[in-house]
Amino acid sequence: MRTESPTTSPAAATPSGLLGDRADALGSIPAPGRGQVRTLPRCHGSADALLLAALAERESARALRAAEPGDARGAAPGVHGRALAIVTAKPGDAVRLAQEMRWFAPLLRVLLLPDWETLPYDAFSPHQDLVSERLSTLYALQQHDCDVVLAPIATALQRLAPAKYLASHTFFFHKGQQLDEARLLRQLAFAGYEHVKQVVRPGEYAVRGSLIDLFPTGSRLPYRIDLFGDEIDSIRTFDPDTQRSLYPIDRVRLLPGREFALDEAARTAFRGRWRERFEGDPSASTIYRDVGNGIAPAGIEYWLPLFHEHTATLFDYLPDDAIVVSHGDVDAAARRFGQEAAERYRFLSHDRSRPLLKPEELFLDSATLFEQAKEFGRWSMAAGDGEADGTAGTTGESGPARQPSTRENGPPHAGGTAHEGGDTRARAPFALAPPDVALERRASDPLERLRAWLAQPGTRKLVVAESPGRRETLEQLFSENGLRLPPVDDWKRFADGELPEAITVGPIFDGFAVPGTRISVVTETELFAGAARRRRRGLRESQTDVDSIIRDLSELKAGDPVVHAQHGIGRYEGLVTMELDEGPTEFLHLRYAKDATLYVPVAQLHVISRYSGAAPEDAPLHELGSGQWEKARRRAASKARDAAAELLNLYARPAAREGHAVRVAADD
Repeated sequence: MRTESPTTSPAAATPSGLLGDRADALGSIPAPGRGQVRTLPRCHGSADALLLAALAERESARALRAAEPGDARGAAPGVHGRALAIVTAKPGDAVRLAQEMRWFAPLLRVLLLPDWETLPYDAFSPHQDLVSERLSTLYALQQHDCDVVLAPIATALQRLAPAKYLASHTFFFHKGQQLDEARLLRQLAFAGYEHVKQVVRPGEYAVRGSLIDLFPTGSRLPYRIDLFGDEIDSIRTFDPDTQRSLYPIDRVRLLPGREFALDEAARTAFRGRWRERFEGDPSASTIYRDVGNGIAPAGIEYWLPLFHEHTATLFDYLPDDAIVVSHGDVDAAARRFGQEAAERYRFLSHDRSRPLLKPEELFLDSATLFEQAKEFGRWSMAAGDGEADGTAGTTGESGPARQPSTRENGPPHAGGTAHEGGDTRARAPFALAPPDVALERRASDPLERLRAWLAQPGTRKLVVAESPGRRETLEQLFSENGLRLPPVDDWKRFADGELPEAITVGPIFDGFAVPGTRISVVTETELFAGAARRRRRGLRESQTDVDSIIRDLSELKAGDPVVHAQHGIGRYEGLVTMELDEGPTEFLHLRYAKDATLYVPVAQLHVISRYSGAAPEDAPLHELGSGQWEKARRRAASKARDAAAELLNLYARPAAREGHAVRVAADD
């Protein structure tokens, strides 16, 4: 089931200058027709995100202009741009591409269909945030409210809830609407929401008198619904941590809380299909008993087909004119996943209390995946310069990009290789590696290579830092060595502008040079070539203070305060070379209170971070061996616990008070 939406993409209607005034660099890359497979040129580093974002904008704009030749902005209701569905061989590439494409094209509606982050047949469920994001993305696809969807191969192989389930379990309500509270609560239970005392995560709701706290799946914040009788008087968002109301809204979309229902009809269907598939006494299984009692046991997602008459795949949610992009060796990754699922099934299927569905009931195989992909046009893209020889889009030494050949309904074995893409001729790459600009702290001029790169004529240069704090650090380092780069806000301002060189902040991981646009980009990966590469983590993982990271000793000067992870605040006094058994070894010389000295091997630079408290000259030095640093850490943790306890007490008091019934006359 596919429904049309009047929503049109602002990015598609007005393509941004991703490639500056050289958007013609895309002219040699034709769109694939239905059943065709074309290869995309090779890209170095994060240029694959730039190329895909530019192609997504181009295809969306073309579709809208075709529907409304006069003006894409005035597209008729139900008209949507042509979407890209990108399947990546590596899960990390899906997350990276989503972040980078949003940076290159902020108006592009880029969504991620995340992996469950569990192994096949694991006995625990995916995080609720992942379930929420998946359902939100599937709903957006169903409504054609998406320009790009990214899915790792494990997600693309999974069988999903049918589209009609999502449509029938999605509800809307708005301010001023007459609302039957009992009916709403039945709908919440029907959609798989969990009743709790305090709402903190998606898929939960709480009722306190006339207030209903609700955290819809796919929403960034929970909502507080205030009823006046049977009418919705107000709807406000609130902070799940502090439980304080934030700002009012007028309309709420309520997606199902899970990819399956737990109402009586769904439980009956589950029990019937269980008895059809598995022999023996079903009541011997805790899975069967829990579902019968309306409880979703851990790992129930691997029995998803038992809740639905038919399952769907990612391709069932895509618009008919979508373009599928295989990023990296998708075929090999799909085969590896299939082998892993089969091995885990053989290993775990002997437990009679947890009878398992066969892998083919839960996942597609590689051949079926690409057979379904044939219903769409498809691009194949190699995952960077690290691929094996013979990958699609092999780079040429020089000359214009050649037109790739196509193949109608070729073999399904796809993954970015030449035999799959149908293009065995060499063609010019879209982006190359940038020049070597690594900083040399031992040299008299640490920025010598960077200056040489900036001095090259005919190319505009951009330096990208990971965060505003990291940009300040780089600007300070450049300034101390007599170099200043003007800052720009983002990629579009640089690409559309005239500055020959600039510095900005962005999430891109690797630099690149695009010959067709005469733009070259370097990141901290290239500037600090010897430093450990750090990928940005997701919101569900512990965060590192990126601004406090020290990537290279050239960022430090004598007298700077630093923080050692175990010993606290000290001052950096320079480098000291000592003769050890392994030979000469460099150490950081750190001075602490009472002129105590600590020597830290340069190889352990990761335990040192930048001090960000008071003014550098007033930084309080800790005393080695005194336990002062450990006491400070415990004191901070204690204050955090005290604040949490105070908040809990604040919200517990009203809940513990006994209410009083008040009789209201009809005339009042």
